[in-house]
Amino acid sequence: MSSPILITGGAGFIGSHLVDRLIASGQSALVLDDLSSGRAANLEAALHTGRVELVEGDAADAGLVLELARRAGGIVHLAASVGVRQVVEAPGRTLRNNLSTTLAVTAAARELGLPLLFASTSEVYGKSDALPFSEAGDLVLGATTKGRWSYAAAKATGEWLALSEGHEAGFEVAVARLFNTVGPRQRGRYGMVLPRFVAAARCGEPLEVHGDGRQTRCFAHVGDVTASLSALFERLRGGRLGARRVFNVGTDEEVSILELAQRVKRAAASDSTIRLVPYDEAFGTDSGFEDMRRRVPSLAALDRELEGAPRRTLDAIIEELVAAAVV
Repeated sequence: MSSPILITGGAGFIGSHLVDRLIASGQSALVLDDLSSGRAANLEAALHTGRVELVEGDAADAGLVLELARRAGGIVHLAASVGVRQVVEAPGRTLRNNLSTTLAVTAAARELGLPLLFASTSEVYGKSDALPFSEAGDLVLGATTKGRWSYAAAKATGEWLALSEGHEAGFEVAVARLFNTVGPRQRGRYGMVLPRFVAAARCGEPLEVHGDGRQTRCFAHVGDVTASLSALFERLRGGRLGARRVFNVGTDEEVSILELAQRVKRAAASDSTIRLVPYDEAFGTDSGFEDMRRRVPSLAALDRELEGAPRRTLDAIIEELVAAAVV
């Protein structure tokens, strides 16, 4: 059997689905996760195969990351502080965690010459209005007094670090900018909107829409996202990835948050009300919260590279999550 792939944050929502996909394709995985937001239960089925090892530890621990990387054939770096609420409440911790883990991972990849797929975010586009967002477009972040942008700043810096280290040291690096990813195992505790809506609709509670609800997003199924991540990593590991090393990953089916709430209500046949909640009430008057009105990716680069990536419709995603919800 070939060397396992080291996946930081592999017990989390996206990471655990990526592990499942790798196992289904006959590969093995070495997972590093501090279980602060990830859960060992997410890997229960994968661990039973005997081809996954879970190490509980901090991806900012450079010595531990290097030790595990010596056993691996490549790295997918997913470990990060995520979720709007967590970012707004602790912007300093968000910066420290996300930068320190990326420093540790890129140092290990550089020393060992391992291929590295860095999971970034659509947040790096910030307040840009050059839609749809292209990977070569400018990044427009808000003021440093607004803690909302700490996550985007850390991820953008991480991209520069990973790409420049790969260029200087000659190891293979690619960046995947993930747009809103949803699906089974995602929880609403950190502000993730779709699981919050589904849980509320199933319980007959109000669906709380932040702001005026006219802000739009594009929601991709985690199975489709991990299919793209897996394919990109295989091309990266095989030295077959083209010169373009940054890819938007997601879907371009745009929906307003208010319409999303209405679709969830219909799918759940719910009598729940929809309540508009001002940002100050949702996050606090001192949070410095700012939002983007639209966030839509150009997927041309990804489609050229992978010759078409799978994309489920939003209605199909909502129906799946409503059917699977446990009240």
